[in-house]
Amino acid sequence: MKILDNKVSIVTGGGSGIGRAICKFFAAEGAKVVVSDIDEVGGRETVNAITEMGGEAFFMKSDTSKPADHQILVDETVKRYGGLHISVNNAGIGGPQVPTGEYPIEGWDHVIAVNLSGVFYGMRYQIPAMLNSGGGSIINMASILGIVGFANASAYAAAKHGVLGLTKNAAIEYASKNIRVNSIGPGFIMTPLLENHLDEAGLKYVSSLHPIGRLGKSEEVAELTLWLASDKASFVTGSYYTIDGGYTAQ
Repeated sequence: MKILDNKVSIVTGGGSGIGRAICKFFAAEGAKVVVSDIDEVGGRETVNAITEMGGEAFFMKSDTSKPADHQILVDETVKRYGGLHISVNNAGIGGPQVPTGEYPIEGWDHVIAVNLSGVFYGMRYQIPAMLNSGGGSIINMASILGIVGFANASAYAAAKHGVLGLTKNAAIEYASKNIRVNSIGPGFIMTPLLENHLDEAGLKYVSSLHPIGRLGKSEEVAELTLWLASDKASFVTGSYYTIDGGYTAQ
């Protein structure tokens, strides 16, 4: 018996990095996985990887900043698999890297739309489907910047702080209805998001910020996500788990 047998899951941003690792971990533990991403090529690659390992998945192109896309995603998931039990609101972007007093308005709006409003939109449609399915587990991907600041990342930090508040609020509202809502705060993880923003010197620098002395791996975040998604975490809701190599302990 696998720990996610007979469970249906949605993972946004499932086309690469942490999202892809989560999709594969869920599938390996028996879940049916709906891979959502704005990147159609990456999303379909994730589905192919799952089917090759004997799992069940399908891809839906979806823009997390658009409420209608979330509604369609959830409706199609329920239509195809009969319900929804697990969702991981993982899709996110880095945004411009400039001081707050120079931050472009368009950049701010886009980061907030994807990284914060996208999480709300996801839960707005996921929760009713989970109630109809008898309950479930929602995991919102925050960041270490959900509790600390980082120079030149005001929109990202603001959005991720917001994700923590949103997570706690939803957890309180639905704790008695068998829906658990938690968030995860990764440190700097070796993903395309990080690699596309930093050169070799930059990667070396952010590696040095962690007392453990290296960047994290997507699979390490996926392990924590899997636990939160499963009944092994049945008494856990409204919590925020850092997975940051000691970054926020300093």
